Amino acid sequence: MSSKPVTIRVPEELHAQLQERAEAEGTTVTALITEAARNAVRDPRLESAADLFRQFVAQNADAFDAAFPDDAPAGPDAADSPGRAA
Repeated sequence: MSSKPVTIRVPEELHAQLQERAEAEGTTVTALITEAARNAVRDPRLESAADLFRQFVAQNADAFDAAFPDDAPAGPDAADSPGRAA
């Protein structure tokens, strides 16, 4: 994928905050700003759909685990036993 340079001006304080966050996350200021730009143009319907899916899974996890016990994810406290962590 090709890329285009974009130049923006930000206040010094904001730039310092971006640098601190980038260092804390082990990334770059460019990567932080690129991700912010992606989020700015993301279709809000996708986030809404993802939230609905997460709610559905959370509300129906026990039913899925009961119906498919061999496929239930192991919880962090259950080394070898099937089931979902509480």
